[in-house]
Order: sequence, then structure tokens, then C-alpha cells
Amino acid sequence: MPPAPQSLHLVLGGELDSLRSTRFKDPDALHIVGVYTSYDKALESWQSAARATIDNAHMRYFIVPLHELLDPRGSRAKPARPAKRKPAKKRAAPQKG
Repeated sequence: MPPAPQSLHLVLGGELDSLRSTRFKDPDALHIVGVYTSYDKALESWQSAARATIDNAHMRYFIVPLHELLDPRGSRAKPARPAKRKPAKKRAAPQKG
């Protein structure tokens, strides 16, 4: 039996270019809050970080499901479509004779 899937969530944030995008103003200055083994722990950490920066409208924090990026075949991912095979070429029937 394969091991149970591992759940990992990254919490990070930074100042955005504009309120209408998710593009960071300075990606080198991102605040990496941490990596958590459950969504609930990540959410608690996200809320704390977001509350601490509530006065800055351009500051945003995100929860990134790392387990989905590390194993895209996980439970939420769509199964890959099988490659289409080219039809086999028909061979001429042997002639009797």
C-alpha cells in the first residue's frame, strides 16, 4: 500500500504592484512565513501575517498548496489523457495463386 499523500502549504506575502493584480512589486523582498503540514495551520499563520499588515492595502499574503505542485497527480489533479496512437497501416492481403 502506498504511503498517504503528504500535505504541505506555503504561506508567503509581499507588496503588490496594484490592487488589481497578484504581481509582486519586489519579489526579492517576499516574506516567507513558513511551510505547514495542514491547511488549518497555514490558515492560522496567514491570518496572523495579514492582520499585522492590514494598514497597507497593497500587502497580500497567500497560501500555496505545495503538495499539488510537487505531485500533480494528486487527488485534485485531473488525470493525464493517454497519448493518441496513430492507426496501424493496413498490409495488403497476400495474393493467392
